[in-house]
Amino acid sequence: MVASRLAKRLLHFGLKTYGQYYQLLNNGQHPHEFQLMINILTTNETYFFREPQHFDYVKDKILKHWRGDNFRLWSAASSTGEEAYSLGMLLTEQLGSRRWEIFGSDVNTDVLDVARNGVYLMNRLENMDKHYLDTYCLKGVRSQKGYFRVDEKIRNHVQFGQINLKADLSKNLGFFDVIFLRNVLIYFDKETKQEILRRIIPMLKSGGHFFISHSETLHGLSVDLRMIKPSIYQKPRKLLNTRGFLGSR
Repeated sequence: MVASRLAKRLLHFGLKTYGQYYQLLNNGQHPHEFQLMINILTTNETYFFREPQHFDYVKDKILKHWRGDNFRLWSAASSTGEEAYSLGMLLTEQLGSRRWEIFGSDVNTDVLDVARNGVYLMNRLENMDKHYLDTYCLKGVRSQKGYFRVDEKIRNHVQFGQINLKADLSKNLGFFDVIFLRNVLIYFDKETKQEILRRIIPMLKSGGHFFISHSETLHGLSVDLRMIKPSIYQKPRKLLNTRGFLGSR
């Protein structure tokens, strides 16, 4: 699959081998080619409300009991944005006027452009409840027929940025109540999975929830999380130090 995806780049440069292409990537003469290669190779299959059990859990077990000031959620492999916007619709419904924000990230700059625009083909709506479709999706007309755009009141709460999960993360990201990292770990070996989790889990607040896809597992990995159910984990809550207070022991 990798070879077939890169074949056009070899043809573009008139190269005969992938070794020659590797040398081209490293000779400094084509500074944008490395990002273009990443965009070609990264997998982008996604759709709205994928794996709906996760959205049900967020709604029924997390948002219904939320009492904080500003709910923050990270879609850490957001691709073209369907996951982030699905969660945005959910948060709008459940949190009302309370503050919330979603950050969506990906290493692929092409998919981030799609996500920021928020325009999709109607066939991406297979799993979307009609209420969400009617309330938060603007159907295109004339030249835009067959497309829809996520409503501005959702898009204004969702920001997207490029992040390589295999590199150190900026402290400016802050901390999150929920992190979605679905359909990512399955593509890496154990050592790389551990490296990614070592960077991401510290960004999760005490008591926060961490989601992976149903086809993935954290078995055999060292993480400060307890499993709620397969593919859903929670970071243990830190116990307050009560020494010095009446009734403490």
